[in-house]
Amino acid sequence: MKANKEAANIAMMMDLYELTMANGYFLQENKDTKVAFDVFYRKNPDGGGFAVFAGLEQIVDYIVNLHFDEEDIEYLRGLNLFEEAFLQYLADFRFHGDVYAFPEGTVMYPGEPVITVVAGLVEAQIIETEILAQINHQSLIASKARRIVRAAGGRAVSDFGARRAHNNDAAVYGARACYIGGVNGTATVLAGQKFGIPVGGTMAHSWVMFYEDELTAFRKFAEIYPDNCVLLVDTYDVLDEGIPHAIQVFQEMRDKGIQSKYYGIRIDSGDLAYLTKKSRKLLDDAGFPDAKIVISNSLDEFTITSILTQGGEVNSFGVGERMITSRSEPVFGAVYKLCAVEKDGVMEPRIKISETVEKITNPGLKDVYRIYDENGQAIADLIAKAGEQVDVTKRMRFVDPERPWKVRHFENCTQKKLQEKVIEGGKRVMPYREVTEIAAYVKQQLATEIWQEEQRFENPHKHYLDMTPKYYEMKMQMIDDIR
Repeated sequence: MKANKEAANIAMMMDLYELTMANGYFLQENKDTKVAFDVFYRKNPDGGGFAVFAGLEQIVDYIVNLHFDEEDIEYLRGLNLFEEAFLQYLADFRFHGDVYAFPEGTVMYPGEPVITVVAGLVEAQIIETEILAQINHQSLIASKARRIVRAAGGRAVSDFGARRAHNNDAAVYGARACYIGGVNGTATVLAGQKFGIPVGGTMAHSWVMFYEDELTAFRKFAEIYPDNCVLLVDTYDVLDEGIPHAIQVFQEMRDKGIQSKYYGIRIDSGDLAYLTKKSRKLLDDAGFPDAKIVISNSLDEFTITSILTQGGEVNSFGVGERMITSRSEPVFGAVYKLCAVEKDGVMEPRIKISETVEKITNPGLKDVYRIYDENGQAIADLIAKAGEQVDVTKRMRFVDPERPWKVRHFENCTQKKLQEKVIEGGKRVMPYREVTEIAAYVKQQLATEIWQEEQRFENPHKHYLDMTPKYYEMKMQMIDDIR
């Protein structure tokens, strides 16, 4: 992988209000007063049953390296908004706090704190935008990719989206997120170089159009790439020209004793279900049953499902714009909310009240557990007060916050605390994980822990986010006190 030796300093990647508030805190409060912020989201994209947490590696890298260059300070000075003492503070800035997070690749649900920042008031405030930018982008794309991979039913899926991504970073980090979500590889070379993601690609229509005829174009390509000979057959006419010409080239390769490791055709337009069925028959009848059929062109989980339901014969999908932009639902909606403030050495909980129930926050420092039944299936997540004793192997009461009047219990279950410390005292303590390991973790959870009913596209089962009685009563008391 490529060493990131010349990474851009993105300290200024923040909303101005973070700096205006930080300047105010610096002047009027103790800038080192410890506070806690939670990062969570409110709704699964595309009406799904879950989302996939991605972007943590970039968040940790950003926080531990956060500093302001001289030109940053000069720019801020020129805004005439900030006191000189505050600017000098920024000139020497380093993050000294702690950060807790779910492991990257964790299957996550609305309302639970996937990241918690515990740091000095100013330090915690100014990292908000970049944290949200990373989690909102990569988690969105990873979740979309997971849906598309599921629709493909075990067939290969590749990311073809760079040219339709919103910019270079969106293409590269989007490819990373797609791989975490389960795709097999990417066409984006920089993503392959940077993250070790398998790269793949063959030809565009321009290759075929450059030569005087399609057959010559195919022969030229096969001569150079006999072991990766996937021919794009829809430049002119798929069934009358493209497939016959591809078959002719495959036969010529066979006659020369060339045994290709991977060969086949790609179709990028037209009625893909119909064309793949006809193409499969033509290839099989010609003696090439192992020739692969790859399709592309505005694919997503719904078009893939439709093509396969109609009997489409497909070995691999190249998915572009609808995955790399999550076109069907392009906003993830994670937020960064204050949940606790230190007073006299104690972290006092804070809560945001709203007329919209979903916008009432979960206050205070907390622990989040995933609860498993006797078969190892995740039946709920549980919020507890930080440090609260939780033992679901015995009969333990919990509160469903949406139905608090019902008496509920866990029993004969197991639990796993979801948050881990990833930054301590401003230093990284999270080990580096290859993107292949993160992708494998996603796959393992969905295969062994997460209910299949939560993974369906239509009306998925809702995963419960429950609370211990102590935590629920604390939250209700805070609401009553404010009222």
